[in-house]
Amino acid sequence: MSQDGPGIHLETSVGYLLKEASSALRSAMEAVLRPLGMTITHYSCLELLKQRPGLSNSELARGTFVTRQSMNVLLQSLERDGLVTRAEQPESGRALPTELTDAGRRQLATASAAVRGVEDRMKSGMDGAEQAVFADLLGRSIASLRGDGV
Repeated sequence: MSQDGPGIHLETSVGYLLKEASSALRSAMEAVLRPLGMTITHYSCLELLKQRPGLSNSELARGTFVTRQSMNVLLQSLERDGLVTRAEQPESGRALPTELTDAGRRQLATASAAVRGVEDRMKSGMDGAEQAVFADLLGRSIASLRGDGV
């Protein structure tokens, strides 16, 4: 049964298609990270720490889209497993900067290769120019929704 009128048509709704792509990407990432004993949040946390060593719990929570409480639990687990280190005392304020250990960098290298394979598969139907346009369009869409591209 088709719907006529001013409603949203799922086949052409950019928002719906993005949500479907996000869901498919999440499932594919979970499938390659699970055998490594990792979640997407675990992977994202390590990736953020590689790119920005010394981030605080709050900064990591914002960057991985989880609560500060959830990030604190994850960081305690990663520290217990020897993947990250946190200062005993904050340098200033209350934030404890976090850094990757050698073991954390090794685990991240394996996970990054797996995630890169998922992203390559996602873009496999596009040539290089289309991939660049795709990334640009997504970036502009994000900026517009956040209000910094207007």
